[in-house]
Amino acid sequence: METRRIRWSPGDVVLELEFEGIKEKFTMIQVWPVRQIRPVTEKLPANHPLLTGQRVLDALFPCVQGGTTAIPGAFGCGKTVISQSLSKYSNSDVIIYVGCGERGNEMSEVLRDFPELTMEVDGKTESIMKRTALVANTSNMPVAAREASIYTGITLSEYFRDMGYNVSMMADSTSRWAEALREISGRLAEVPTDSGYPAYLGARLASFYERAGRVKCLGNPEQEGSVSIVGAVGLIEVQAYSFTLAFSFVCFSLLVQVFWGLDKKLAQRKHFPSVNWLYSKYTLALDEYYDKHFPECVPLRTKAKEILQEEEDLAEIASLAESDKITLEVAKLLKDDFLQQNGYTPYDRFCPFYKTVGILSNMIAFYDMARHAVESTAQSDQKITWSMIREHMGEILYKISAMKFKDPVKDGEAKIKADYAQLLEDMQKAFRTLEE
Repeated sequence: METRRIRWSPGDVVLELEFEGIKEKFTMIQVWPVRQIRPVTEKLPANHPLLTGQRVLDALFPCVQGGTTAIPGAFGCGKTVISQSLSKYSNSDVIIYVGCGERGNEMSEVLRDFPELTMEVDGKTESIMKRTALVANTSNMPVAAREASIYTGITLSEYFRDMGYNVSMMADSTSRWAEALREISGRLAEVPTDSGYPAYLGARLASFYERAGRVKCLGNPEQEGSVSIVGAVGLIEVQAYSFTLAFSFVCFSLLVQVFWGLDKKLAQRKHFPSVNWLYSKYTLALDEYYDKHFPECVPLRTKAKEILQEEEDLAEIASLAESDKITLEVAKLLKDDFLQQNGYTPYDRFCPFYKTVGILSNMIAFYDMARHAVESTAQSDQKITWSMIREHMGEILYKISAMKFKDPVKDGEAKIKADYAQLLEDMQKAFRTLEE
């Protein structure tokens, strides 16, 4: 029996409905004005994390599926690298990557690299391009096209969201869109506000960011979907243009819930991801998820932030107590072996959340045990000092630093968890021996 393949063209009628005497034909083309929000049944609270595979983001600055995130930073700090890393490794079903006024070589890099990347879908290895759509707008195109690329990207995101997918839209970069708005406003001789122009900048940004969210989709069967927006924000022109100040204020203060602020000094020290401490408004929204799946995560994150903050306060003090020396050393461990991640290695380019929690758990456990050993013997004749701990536990400290070298693909979740549990047991034995 001969099998014939039917080839559809976008204009072919695939469905015809009649209701109350009115017939309507439907084709494979769906026309929708990109500035108009696509309708939903109901907006739902976001309660599931957008996992990125970057420890510093997943552990300290979590975002939710359906949330809004800004990546502010100067040129060369790694905004594009983080956007591409999310496109490669995040737990999203669909990626919409929008190059808004970007250099042509950056978009060509995406087109060259992404088809070579793979992911696991139901046990099968698939090309990452099967879940990726690119909207290319380069810096040599008319500036008005930047706005078109942003709205096209968010409308595509809503289209896939309406199918029940969790979509992440990477906008690289939204500040170039704001730059285009400023230029067009100047050409039209519009009246600026006291903080710059155009006066409608905040409203335009809000109309874009408010389209993110987790929703109950229209149609039958009932299904849920989400759109997450991750927008890069270039801050190199802060002193040159007032629009950047206005953009940053509106974006940071009113619209965006998570900031992955990039630090120029960290980037210059080759510390990547170069994310510095700011804040996230989604930490409480995810507490229920963490309580169910990773109950130890919230107290670990709180303790890690306290250690890093205390290390900043101790940096200028010349004479330190023994407990303060432990804080400085553990903060160095956190910064060098937890917050820093090597994207060029198979073991560290992507870090599953169980591995992130396992590394952080053992580091905080070492901190707590060391502090307890020092403080409990402070008034006795046989005091334990940080130098004694470092001398007797050189191998333990090496194993803590080497936790990141576990390869999730080769070693597997069960073995990595077992190795981390064994390290915790070895730590406890070593401290008991030291105190005896």
